[in-house]
Amino acid sequence: MKNKSDISVMLKEAGILFSITLVVGLLLGVVYELTKEPIRIQQEKAVEEACRTVFGEAEAFEEISCELPEELVEELAAQGVRIGSIYEARNGGGAVLGHVIQSTSTQGYGGDIVLYVGVKNDGTLNDISILEISETAGLGMEAPSVLVPQFHDKKVDSFVYTKTGATAENEIDVITSATITTRAVTNAVNGALKTSAVLREGGGANE
Repeated sequence: MKNKSDISVMLKEAGILFSITLVVGLLLGVVYELTKEPIRIQQEKAVEEACRTVFGEAEAFEEISCELPEELVEELAAQGVRIGSIYEARNGGGAVLGHVIQSTSTQGYGGDIVLYVGVKNDGTLNDISILEISETAGLGMEAPSVLVPQFHDKKVDSFVYTKTGATAENEIDVITSATITTRAVTNAVNGALKTSAVLREGGGANE
């Protein structure tokens, strides 16, 4: 049975531990509050830059809220693709030139790959911009320099990747030894193209 001295020591140590935990928690809270706004601003700048990269002729981008058909959402989910924010790309007069669509593949070799895809009203893919990627250095991380240029100014319903050299408008050359990354990026782009087609047809219900 512990004597009063042992109990006193235990209570003292518990009090010290509680105080340390409380101080650490307060400091983390302060750090979070101090960094929250700068992080938000940086994220907004990154998205704005991505939108302008894929739709350079647009003067403004307005985020829209819409609910995609359930069957499309399920189809894309089966391919590891998730559609995020959608923006209308507008010219100086306010006319809609097309859309910028955030498309994420959850099946990258190193995790999620987040793309922004710009698609004109006639279905032409302007460009894509990879905002987040964590693939293998020297392999999948070559996607911005190897894959992105291949999607430029293409008007196709969807893309396929090939290991034998692209010969058709809808074919993308695979990154050597990085087929998983190539497939993930291609699926994400195709998901954005399908979403754009639904939007052009008026199939996205506004919330």
